[in-house]
Amino acid sequence: MSELTETEKQSLEEIPHPSLPEGSSIYGGTKVFPDYQAEPGQSYFTLVHGIAHESSVSFVAILQATRALRKGFESAIYFYGPGAMNCMATRGFPTTGNSAFPGEHNINDQLKTFIKEGGKVYCCRFGLSLHGLREEDLIQGVIPTHPLDVQDALIHYARKGAIINSTYMW
Repeated sequence: MSELTETEKQSLEEIPHPSLPEGSSIYGGTKVFPDYQAEPGQSYFTLVHGIAHESSVSFVAILQATRALRKGFESAIYFYGPGAMNCMATRGFPTTGNSAFPGEHNINDQLKTFIKEGGKVYCCRFGLSLHGLREEDLIQGVIPTHPLDVQDALIHYARKGAIINSTYMW
């Protein structure tokens, strides 16, 4: 570290850092709502229109769908538009599967977990085509869909009485 001026030293020492030792609670832990579990036949449907790694919206949506699945809901995620990029198994640098930065494969790993645990993942073929992505590069188990399926999937899950979580980034 370079030499600090007197003013820089004064600024650093005005307030002790860190003000609390690691492990200190700064937020309460009271859960306000009950921990709801699925009733027989209930569904949870998530639509994702967010770009992988450009916002946390896609990753959080996958985590929420996974939590719903673990609560007993029939859970499905539908990626469309730029959201289709989230379903690519070919992500990585300098080669597929290698993470160029920590967390680069969070979405891939969570989608694999979601599918392995019984969730369904749909990906719009038109969304893939908009970004020059190939259907054969989808994560194993992702179901490719026709562009007209976006609306009909929404109708399908709405008629089932599903809880619908629609995420959109742009």
